[in-house]
Formats: sequence, structure tokens, C-alpha cells
Amino acid sequence: MDVTNFVLSGLFCALIVFWTRRFLDTQKRIPLWDKRLNLFWGLFGILVGLATAFKSELPVVLLWLCSIPTLAYTAWLLRDLQPARTLFQGLLPYVFVIVNAKIVEAVAPGFYKRHDDIFDLVSSVMTVWLAASFIFASRQKKEWARIEAERAEEAERRRLDEVRKAELEYLVAERTAQISRQKEELEQTLAELKATQDQLVQREKLASLGELTAGIAHEIQNPLNFVNNFSEVSAELVKELIDERQRGPERDEELEAELLDDLTQNLQKIAHHGHRASGIIRSMLQHSRASTGQREAVDINALADEYLKLSYHGLRAKDKTFNAKFEAITDPTVGSISIIPQDIGRVLLNLYNNAFYATQQRVKQGTPGYQPSVTVRTERVGDRVRIRVRDNGLGMPDTVRQKIFQPFFTTKPTGEGTGLGLSLSYDIITKGHNGTLTVDSQEGEGTEFTIELPNQPQS
Repeated sequence: MDVTNFVLSGLFCALIVFWTRRFLDTQKRIPLWDKRLNLFWGLFGILVGLATAFKSELPVVLLWLCSIPTLAYTAWLLRDLQPARTLFQGLLPYVFVIVNAKIVEAVAPGFYKRHDDIFDLVSSVMTVWLAASFIFASRQKKEWARIEAERAEEAERRRLDEVRKAELEYLVAERTAQISRQKEELEQTLAELKATQDQLVQREKLASLGELTAGIAHEIQNPLNFVNNFSEVSAELVKELIDERQRGPERDEELEAELLDDLTQNLQKIAHHGHRASGIIRSMLQHSRASTGQREAVDINALADEYLKLSYHGLRAKDKTFNAKFEAITDPTVGSISIIPQDIGRVLLNLYNNAFYATQQRVKQGTPGYQPSVTVRTERVGDRVRIRVRDNGLGMPDTVRQKIFQPFFTTKPTGEGTGLGLSLSYDIITKGHNGTLTVDSQEGEGTEFTIELPNQPQS
């Protein structure tokens, strides 16, 4: 073997070592052993140098005898990897054959020469086997690399999922805390709004009660006047009766009977007007109390007529110059219906007050020949009762009519209305009594509100 062959053989051996290190990735997997494999570059230089200097094949043979078992050992160290196991299975028989062939050649050169064709054949077969093992291991490494890449991708995906999960859990926790805070704030705001609403409703009730006061005083004054007058007349009749009885045998029994009959009639009239005053006071107290929500059988005709009078006299107490025609046209067949009297009374009072207010404002415009009028009409329509409150006041445009039942909407000047009257009335009729409340109005002609209530109690 000449010098060139020494160098090429040694270089080929070194390249095999280098390729095996790269193939098995020893620098990452077995870094300590990889540092020792780096020493082969020094060993390669020394042995190739000796072979070149002494023109001897022995140093190159030693290089191969050191390299191949070392590579087999390296593959064995990484036997958990399928490509390394395949490479080890290819190197082990090759090492066995080559080492034994060199031993036989050194110990029994005559025997080796006589059978060198057999040794060459076996060496060639082992070389092919080794080459096939390298190729198969290379394919396995590509498959293993693909699997490893998928595993790494899956691990990265899991890691990202965990990161996203942690982020989502943090966002959910933060959002939950935010929602909890908003819920608490909304509950607090709702409680404040409820309290404010209750205060506004109570203020509206008190305002309507204040408007009733003057009307109630006027309505009570009439029966009280009757009671006082008939009481005075009755006192005179009693004195006259006592004087007549003191005349003894000369008394006139027919006159006594006539006086007693007059006294009886006066007492009946006193009782009638006393009950009238008591009923007015009872209505006022009922109007001022909070609604119990309990339905009662109420004469709707009497209720509509009574609140109409109270509303008119209440307005008259504020403005003595105002006069209007008012009339209750009732249907006797309506009778009593099941309602919450405090609530329906508030609705009627609100509608009456608005009707008289509208006519009063039209009077102030100085329309020639205008006579203010407010009418309430009751009637039975099938299984329902209809109550219509009509005035010939200012009326309202469509833009106002569309908003008339909205809370806090009012056309009255500041301080004269809360804007809750019709809104509360609408809720009382529609939600509290399963009825309807509608409005029909023509600007400059007047307005009519229509209430329809079920004639039978709700189940």
C-alpha cells in the first residue's frame, strides 16, 4: 500500500467516525463520550503520519481496529434509539469478522493466505451488511426524526394549550370578578332606583292627595251644612214637642205626631248626609293608603262619579275663576266589578285632573264662546267594562301622544307635574288589572282616554 492509499484509508476511517457522530447526534445525547471521540482526529493524524513515515500498513490497520469497535460501542450506548440499535447490529458482525481476520493474518499468515479468498468474501459480505445497516438506520432516523418532530410539535402544542388555558383561566377569573363587581354595582344602583321610584310614586300619591284636599273639603261642607241645618230644625221641633206635652189635657196629639214625623225625617236626612261625609273621608283615607293589592267588589259608577266631583272642586279651590261643565254618564248594568279600589281611584283622579287642566289651559287662551267640559262615561261591553274620560281642552299633537305613557314625560311647566301620573296609571290598568288604557286626541279639539277592565276577577 503506497502513501496515498494510507492517507485515503485513514481519511475514510475518520469520515466514518465523523459521520457516525453526526448521525447519532452524540454531542447532544452523550456529550462526555463525544469529547473522547474528538480524540480520534489526533489519533488519525498520529497513525497516518506513522504509516506515511515508515511506509507501513500497521498504523492504518490499528486506526481501523480502534475506530470500528469504538463506533459499535457508541451505538450500543444509544441502544434506546432504534437507528442506533440498527447501526450496532450492522457494526457488531463487521467488527467480529474484521478483527478475527486480522488476528488470523497476524498469527497464521500461511493459513490466511491459503484461504484469503474466503476471508475476502466474508469481509465483502460484512461490508455490504454494514452498508445496508447504515442505509436502513438512516431511513429509521428520518422516520424517528419525523416522529420526534411530531412529538415536539405536540409538546409545543400542549405547552401553548396550557399557556392559553392559564391565560383563559386568568381572563375568566378577572372577568368573573369584574362581572361580580358590576353585579354588585347594578344591584346597588337598582336598589337606589327602586328607592327613588318609591319616593317618586309616593310623591305622586301625595301630590294627588293634595289636589283632593280642597275638593274633599268642598264635598264634606255640603253634607255638614245639611247636618247642621237639620240638627237646628230638629232641636226646635223637640222644644216645640216638649212644650206641647206640658200643656196637659189641652195638648194636641195630632200636632205631636206631626212633630215626631218631622223629627224622624230630619234624623234620617242627618244620617244620610253623615254617611255621605263618612264615605268621602273613607275614600280619602283609602286613596292615601298604600295599595294592599287586594281586589274588592266596587261600584265603578259611584267611584267614577265621586272622584270626578273631588277633582273638579280641587281645581276650583286653586282657581276660583274657573268653571266647567262636568258630567258622569253611567250605565246601571255595569254594577260592581272586582278591582283594587285605591289603584283605580288614583287612575281616575289622574285622568280627571289632566282633563280639567287641559280645559283650564284652553280657557286661558281666550277662545271665544268656549265652554270647558269634562265627561266620564261607563258602559258594559261584553265581558268587559269600559270607562271613557273625555274633555274638550287643548288636545295634543301626535308627537306628544306617542310619548304620553312614558315615565317622566310631561307637558306641564316645571314644578307642576312629575311625569309619572299616566305612566303609573298605564301600569295599574295593564299590569295590575289585565286591562287596557288608550288615548285618542285631536289637537285643538280635545282628548279621550279609554279604560277597559275585565268584568270578572282574575284567577
